[in-house]
Amino acid sequence: MSRRIWAGGSAVALLALVALAPALWSGAGAQSSATPPREGAPSREILNGRQLYSTHCQVCHGDGGRGDGPSAGGFATKPSNLADGRLMNALPDAFLVNIILHGGPAEGLTPGMPPFAAYLGEAQARDVVAYVRTLAEPKFRAESARQLVTVPGAPRQPIFFSHLIHAGSFQIDCQYCHADARRSEYAGLPSVERCVGCHKIIGVQDNPEIGKIHDYARRGQPIPWVRVFKVPEFTYFPHKAHVRANLPCQGCHGPIEQMRVVGAQTGPRLLHDLVRLVGLKPPAPALTMGWCVECHREQNRAHGRQAPLDCVTCHH
Repeated sequence: MSRRIWAGGSAVALLALVALAPALWSGAGAQSSATPPREGAPSREILNGRQLYSTHCQVCHGDGGRGDGPSAGGFATKPSNLADGRLMNALPDAFLVNIILHGGPAEGLTPGMPPFAAYLGEAQARDVVAYVRTLAEPKFRAESARQLVTVPGAPRQPIFFSHLIHAGSFQIDCQYCHADARRSEYAGLPSVERCVGCHKIIGVQDNPEIGKIHDYARRGQPIPWVRVFKVPEFTYFPHKAHVRANLPCQGCHGPIEQMRVVGAQTGPRLLHDLVRLVGLKPPAPALTMGWCVECHREQNRAHGRQAPLDCVTCHH
């Protein structure tokens, strides 16, 4: 992998240790001649991944994965530090495998990380990820890696902005980009200036997606983000009340930090209405009135809040 996995971050996944094989005993109690593997010995996948890493990745990412290989100095942006577990450990295997096979642009990142699909199959890419997981500090634990979430029908945005990287790996707070949420009805969308604030340096020279941000800035135009979440015009929904109640954004918007591209399946559904008409009671679809009312009731029951249930709260 001859390039940093993303502009300013690091990447590539999965620590796997071989479980100790129990000693085998014959019926007479004599120990079997089979030799159990040494405790902590690398698995076959990790050993294979180490060999593949040495062949394809080491020249840029270095022996220990820190982005200090002999070719690293030739890039505008230093190759990712794959040993930085703070950034690496939460990234899904599928995300990392996709970058290995199809290059940085497959995840909206720099083309300095080239595709290796011509040299590696998916199983081999997963072995590389397994090996790189062993380099992480702090150490990788399988439960720390998030699953990739893909929402059918998610809109194509003018810039490939990955929440998986920004909110997931770098753990940037939602309100840093959606700064209006704590003080207004709307959460707001990040302005060109907000994006350029971070990307004055990061990825400017070699990431086409970040180049688009600077193109909008030079033209003095806002980024035409495609809206994903919207309640009906006759409904008043103040973000600020929910933020002040310390409700997590994921409660309404889903696991944003696990999405490459944000999407949502919300609003009334005819099939749901027909099912209720015959007497069944399926859960209300997200961002419908029944869904919101039930959330208010649950907050009041479980947390002793005073979330309003009267109609004029949202319809006035």
